[in-house]
Amino acid sequence: MSGRLANKTAIVVGAGQTPGSTIGNGRATALLFAREGARVFCVDRDLARAEDTASMIRSEGGEALSHGADITREAECKALIAQAQAKLGRIDILHNNVGVGEGDGPIHAADQAAWDRILAVNLTGMWLTIKHVLPAMRTQGGGVIVNISSLAAIAPANIIAYEVSKAGVNKLTTSTAAAQARHNIRCNAIMPGLMDTPMAIEGIAKARGEAVEAVRAARAARVPLGRKMGTAWDTAYAALFLASDEAKFITGAILPVDGGASVRLG
Repeated sequence: MSGRLANKTAIVVGAGQTPGSTIGNGRATALLFAREGARVFCVDRDLARAEDTASMIRSEGGEALSHGADITREAECKALIAQAQAKLGRIDILHNNVGVGEGDGPIHAADQAAWDRILAVNLTGMWLTIKHVLPAMRTQGGGVIVNISSLAAIAPANIIAYEVSKAGVNKLTTSTAAAQARHNIRCNAIMPGLMDTPMAIEGIAKARGEAVEAVRAARAARVPLGRKMGTAWDTAYAALFLASDEAKFITGAILPVDGGASVRLG
């Protein structure tokens, strides 16, 4: 541990993960933040999954608490921020990692119920956690927000609700950065590309009725950099940089972590 987040506190929303053979972005980020010295408040809709991550952190000698919340409900977002502030004393970092895409499809065939749910979780929920953390960060004199977007925000993927929600995350990020800079609050986003995570691999394989390894191989073949997908640790290390004081002069940035896929898009 190099202590890049020593004496910092962090909320990681989406710190649990879909079961699978690899690690998810939220869990990897929570673990890495703790290894770098942060006290971590692990939040997930599934409290057991949040506690699993917190337990892993504590087993490594770090400090972590768990909290269950449905971020599509404003009262629960308000409560999770209040609980984090009460337990941690202050909130230096808010990391927004929640995202879903189940039931999505192309624009001509998308289901309205899926659209509503995806927008509620991916975009409205992120706005609500930011809305309720800002008063605490303003009062304490600053803070950092890191949002997880997706390459789908700028690239067509035939999943219209997910694409629109992530494009919204990018705009939410830049608008927050512009409005909060005078309060010493930074806000940046990460756009992961094709990643080898449980939600991406096992989730897609199940939805399509395909073999997990076939999905993994097909996705890897599409990555320009070495024909190999990234992992959750690639996302987590990008988040660590943006959350740390090393990025103290960076706000409003949308950082691709995609093995060159966005360059190929032009």
